[in-house]
Amino acid sequence: MTSETHAPHHREEAVLVLEDGRSFRGEAYGAVGETYGEAVFSTGMTGYQETLTDPSYCGQVVVMTSPHVGNTGVNDEDAESRRPGADSGRIWVSGYVVRDPARRPSNWRSRRGLDEELRTQGIVGISGIDTRALTRHLRERGAMRVGIFSGVSAQADPSALVQRVLASPEMAGADFVGEVTTAEPYVIEPVGTHKFTVAAIDLGIKTMTPERMAERGIRVHVLPGDATLEQVLALRPDGVFFSNGPGDPATAHGPVALVQGLLERRTPVFGICFGNQILGRALGFGTYKLKYGHRGINQPVQDRLTGKVEVTAHNHGFAVDAPADRVSETPYGRVEVSHVNLNDGVVEGLRALDVPAFSVQYHPEAAAGPHDAAYLFDRFTDLMTQHRNDPAHNEHRKDGA
Repeated sequence: MTSETHAPHHREEAVLVLEDGRSFRGEAYGAVGETYGEAVFSTGMTGYQETLTDPSYCGQVVVMTSPHVGNTGVNDEDAESRRPGADSGRIWVSGYVVRDPARRPSNWRSRRGLDEELRTQGIVGISGIDTRALTRHLRERGAMRVGIFSGVSAQADPSALVQRVLASPEMAGADFVGEVTTAEPYVIEPVGTHKFTVAAIDLGIKTMTPERMAERGIRVHVLPGDATLEQVLALRPDGVFFSNGPGDPATAHGPVALVQGLLERRTPVFGICFGNQILGRALGFGTYKLKYGHRGINQPVQDRLTGKVEVTAHNHGFAVDAPADRVSETPYGRVEVSHVNLNDGVVEGLRALDVPAFSVQYHPEAAAGPHDAAYLFDRFTDLMTQHRNDPAHNEHRKDGA
C-alpha cells in the first residue's frame, strides 16, 4: 500500500528497511513517501515496463538485479495492464528498487522517463543502493516484507521503521484477485477467421495474453475473477483459460470450484502461472510458498513431453506440490507433471491424461520475454480441436451441457 506522495524537486534521502532489520540507504526514485510490500527480485535485463504493469506484481516491491534501469524510457504501447476502464496502463508494483537509474531515456518509442512515470502514478522507489547485496540477502533469508521510506519518512527512528514493516500484511494468505481483476467483461475479437471461443478468467491477466489467442482465431471473452460456472457456460466456450495473477492460491476458492465444474463437464482448460496453481488445487494437489520465487525472463524449464529446454518468463512465489517422478491418480483421472524448472526442480506444468486440461507455471505470451513457449497457445487450440471432434462432446452440446 502506498501513502500520499509528491514529486521531488531533487533527489531526497530514502531508506529501504526489511522486516529482519537490515536496511539500505539511498535516494528517492519515483514518488516520495512510504510504501510496503513483499521484497522480491527480478533477474530480467529488459522489459521493465511490462514488469511494472503486470498485475501479478500487486503487493510486491520489485528489486531489479540488472544495475542499469530506465534507458528505454516508457511508451504507450507496452503496458501489460491495458484494458477497458480506468486502470489502463496502471503500474501495479507496490515499490521499485534500482541501483543505477538512467539519467535520461534514449529510445525512439519513448514518450517519457521512467522516473517521471513512477512519480505520476505515485509509486515510491529507491535508487543508489547495492541491489546485488540485497538480492543475495533475499536469496539466503527468503522473500520478506519491506518498506521504502523517503523524504520526511526516511528521518524516522530505524527501529520504528522496522515496526511499521512488521505491522504490514504478509503475502501468505493474501487475496489480491478482487483488486486486480476487470470490473466488467470485455471481448478481444479474433484476427482473421473466427475458429474458437474462449472464456478467459481474469485473475490478473496481462494485455498480451488474449491478443496471443486472438492471433490464432480465438474470440476471447475476458471475465472477472469471480465468474461463475453458469456465466462461463452461457458463452458456450470451446475452452476456458485461467490467467496469471497475484497472491496466495490457497485463498482462490471460487476459481478452484470453477475449474472443478469444468473438469466434470470435460471442457478444455488451460492455465498459466496462478492458473497453474488453481488447476493444481482443483485436481487435489496442495500449494506452498517458495523461499524467494522465480521472477525474470531467463528461467530454464524442460518440457518433459519433448525433452526440449525453454528459456521462459516467470513471476511466481508459490508452487504446486505434485510428485514429478510418477503419474498421480486424482478425482479427475491421471495427471502428470509436464514441465520442471531446471534450476531447482520446482513443478512448472501439469497435464491431465483423462480430461482435457493442462497448465504451465510461466508466461508464454512473451511480454516481456523469449518466444520459446509460444507453442503452448497452439497446444491449447489443438486440445480444443480434438475436443470439438469428440463424439461424446457433440452429444453434450446437443443436450445444452
